[in-house]
Amino acid sequence: MGANTKYKDSVFTFLFNDPDLLRELYCALEGVTLPSDVKININTLENVLFMDRLNDISFEIGDKLVILVEHQSTINPNMALRLLLYISRVYEKIIERKKLYSTKKITLPKPEFFVLYNGLEPYPDTEVIKLSESFESLKSLGLTERDNLSLELVVKVININHGRNLEIIRRCRTLESYSTFVWKVQENRKAGKDLEGSIKEAIEYCLKHDILKGFFEEHSTEVFNMLLTEWDTEEAKQVWFEEGLETAARNALAKGYTPDVIREITGLEMETIMKLASKD
Repeated sequence: MGANTKYKDSVFTFLFNDPDLLRELYCALEGVTLPSDVKININTLENVLFMDRLNDISFEIGDKLVILVEHQSTINPNMALRLLLYISRVYEKIIERKKLYSTKKITLPKPEFFVLYNGLEPYPDTEVIKLSESFESLKSLGLTERDNLSLELVVKVININHGRNLEIIRRCRTLESYSTFVWKVQENRKAGKDLEGSIKEAIEYCLKHDILKGFFEEHSTEVFNMLLTEWDTEEAKQVWFEEGLETAARNALAKGYTPDVIREITGLEMETIMKLASKD
């Protein structure tokens, strides 16, 4: 990646864009061992799923497995659906379209889906999100629910925050180092430092303590700009979300809902709701 990058990659994607590191990462996530000569083919897609930046890694292992890893600082209940759309595009890339009409069965690499979470909100060490959890109920049609699903996709969410899932983290030194770097940025932010200063200090800390030292020595400028873009975007989304909740609270106040009910619906602090009420 050159100095004129538009920083659409995440730091995570940029860091792990290496076959050997992806082999190590997969082995850590699944607790398995793969021979070092097993072929890793990176097939990450660009500009998909309506995102303004790339935040996923897709790769094949020995043409037998296709692994999708998404790194998130927020948990989205629609991750299984997004990964369904993503894997469809990956298969389109892997398979020649004309073979779809062949009389021979097409063999596919088996998919596995991971989301690595390192946001600020509390989250379990591991969680499983299923596509079927989003399916509409059939009861309104007078039909009974069926056990045999026609379509399912299972995503394993792993909390990679500092101090979490230590067994997994320690099996992949790069993942452990990345977790430490993000933790230092978060700690600097909690201490009241601005975003730019927090990132710079975290990079300096890693250089001093030999954490991803070679990576930061070569790519500190790219990393700074990538992370600045990532966190600016996430913080902007949070502001939009909170503004949306406040609008909902104002509307509810206007309709006569009590502050207690509004707090239960929106999750806003009572102090915020009372301030909104005093302005109306």
